[in-house]
Amino acid sequence: MKQTLLLFFVWIITLPLSLKAQDIQWAADGNSYYTAEEGSIVKYTLPQNNRTVVVPAEKIKPALDGQSNVIRKFIFSADEQQLLIYTNTRRVWRLDTRGDYWIYQIATGSLRRAGQSLPSSSLMFAKFSPDGKKLAYVSNYNLYLEDIATGNVQPLTSDGNRKLINGTFDWVYEEEFFCRDGFRWSPDSKHIAFWQIDAKNTKDYDMINTTDSIYPRVIPVEYPVAGEAPSPFKIGVIDITTAQTKWMDIPTDPVWQSYVPRMEWAANNTELIVQHLNRKQNESDLLLCDISSGASHTIYHETDSAWIDILPLWAEQYAYGGWDWLNGGKEFLWPTEKDGWRHLYRVSRDGKKETLVTVGNYDVMGITRVDEKGGYVYFTASPTNATQKYLYRIKLDGKGKPERLSPATQPGTHEYDVSPNGKFAFHGFSNYYTQPAGEWVSLPDHKGLNGSNVVNDAVANADKKAPGVEFFTIKTAEGVEMDAWMKKPADFESTKKYPVVFYVYTEPWGQNVKDEYGSSQNFLYRGDMAKDGYCYISIDNRGTPVPKGRQWRKSVYRKIGQVNISDQAMAAREIMKWPWVDTSRIAVWGWSGGGSATLNLMFQYPEIYKTGIAVAAVGNQLTYDNIYQERYMGLPQQNREDFVKGSPITYAKNLRGNLLYIHGTGDDNVHYANAEMLINELIKYNRQFQLMSYPNRTHAIREGPGTSLHLATLYTNYLRQYCPPGPRP
Repeated sequence: MKQTLLLFFVWIITLPLSLKAQDIQWAADGNSYYTAEEGSIVKYTLPQNNRTVVVPAEKIKPALDGQSNVIRKFIFSADEQQLLIYTNTRRVWRLDTRGDYWIYQIATGSLRRAGQSLPSSSLMFAKFSPDGKKLAYVSNYNLYLEDIATGNVQPLTSDGNRKLINGTFDWVYEEEFFCRDGFRWSPDSKHIAFWQIDAKNTKDYDMINTTDSIYPRVIPVEYPVAGEAPSPFKIGVIDITTAQTKWMDIPTDPVWQSYVPRMEWAANNTELIVQHLNRKQNESDLLLCDISSGASHTIYHETDSAWIDILPLWAEQYAYGGWDWLNGGKEFLWPTEKDGWRHLYRVSRDGKKETLVTVGNYDVMGITRVDEKGGYVYFTASPTNATQKYLYRIKLDGKGKPERLSPATQPGTHEYDVSPNGKFAFHGFSNYYTQPAGEWVSLPDHKGLNGSNVVNDAVANADKKAPGVEFFTIKTAEGVEMDAWMKKPADFESTKKYPVVFYVYTEPWGQNVKDEYGSSQNFLYRGDMAKDGYCYISIDNRGTPVPKGRQWRKSVYRKIGQVNISDQAMAAREIMKWPWVDTSRIAVWGWSGGGSATLNLMFQYPEIYKTGIAVAAVGNQLTYDNIYQERYMGLPQQNREDFVKGSPITYAKNLRGNLLYIHGTGDDNVHYANAEMLINELIKYNRQFQLMSYPNRTHAIREGPGTSLHLATLYTNYLRQYCPPGPRP
């Protein structure tokens, strides 16, 4: 139900073109970085950006045979003398997290595949021990240990299966908490801490594959819907010498259960730090766990009347682990919204003392780098314009003021990868009229290295009027003011009447109104909407994850399908007052959560929206997974009426306009059952509509030859037929 289709755009603007699709790996000194180029591993030294080939392609050719010289990922050992090369990958739900790992010794040039006794493309999350002597990884739900010198492979767990998951996670933990890599090496390389997820009592949703063979094949997915108890967790610590596991004593509700979305070593070799959430995700406890006894105790407790977001939900670089310890492990950096804004605090190890670091009426949008030696935390924020993003830094002692580093001459959206020492960064930028541009800069002066002015030149040479996009705010009769963008028809004449197409998402996982290049482009429309005579508009209502404070984001608690829908409809009513808007040609469309919003707008406000195209929509909130739906809506056992009030099927009988509903039958995220429940309701009330089912396609509806073109053609033809483009007198 999350908005993921535009993530690739963000990836593009955060990395230089020469790096293709590979992330940079900073060297320990912070003055150089590694990257993969055409099968070689290359080191660049800043500020001159001098290039050195560390591992020539011919040295690792066996790892790339048949892989078109693609290194999907590479990982150095702590001493940077060994290298893991990740290839031959396979997708697990969203990402390619399963594949082959090869161990390369830089000194000798030796290369061999890890886990040779295990099936090909079965290894997950392989990582060196801190001392570089061992390798650990997951294969087929079990943890393994490999001795690098001898190649001996030892299973650390043996009970793993689809319903008892060691070292990785079930579908819902991965989807909603970004939890994929489920184990951590201790700093002294003697222990491994890991998650175990027990899904034996979690009901399966049976996916039916009817296209890959004559007889249908059932694909079961453990999927707890809203109201179903989560799969119980355990946190275990394995002594790698004895292969014995000690389980941590973490209290949980025996009926409701609870979650552990984050776990790391607590800056020593004897304790873990764990974030423990209750079932409703409105109480968070940070626990210290003693690995010898298994005993745990709470050091920091937080509550929220709505929900608590975990760090990886808004700073995705933490999705694969990490905890920001300070002062030799005596303190750590922690985010909360308790003062109404998302801020960072220094918290003492015992939780008894905390210091506000990021002071002011603004939200921290993301943590970019913690440079304790330099005394700063680098973060992104946009205090005055929620559609944009800039780099700031502030003193870690909480005594400073935020210092904006992004140039004032570059209004828009900035992305950064800051070096560990805070001296350099790769800077990616775009705005609605400037195409993505990237350059290396020094910090804090934000000067392009070696005289580079790539971003400045891109902004200076861009034609601000060319995209035809306007950003504006719209205020409803209820006094709610929202950000919006609009792309008017080409050759616009104010005396004519034009159709308006609204693009919606509306839920807590998606912001549409961003000052980024291409944000106003309709990726499903075959042609040019402006030239064809459409006005294209998107609005970010209350509840969208924009940097406007906690109250804005959490005003939709238990009211998704109500507050967000009302905000959109009230904004549309204000726009319909504009003299050039043809109120008989108002259309709306969206995907996933946006598909749900489209249905709700069509059904709850049929007098406004005459045409709708809903893709992969949740028609019934009770069908969606428990972590997402309960976080924002509460528990069905306690307030089921809110789920009913927010669900499109409740209002399907009100349909009056033209509706095209699209769904993939192989959607493991928003199940096809939503389509059939909705269809039943529309049939029940004799509401006519059009349906397109894509056989065995997932939530992205992109698999199979011709799919994307077919979908775009379908979308475009329907919109042109039922909401005709062009001006009218």
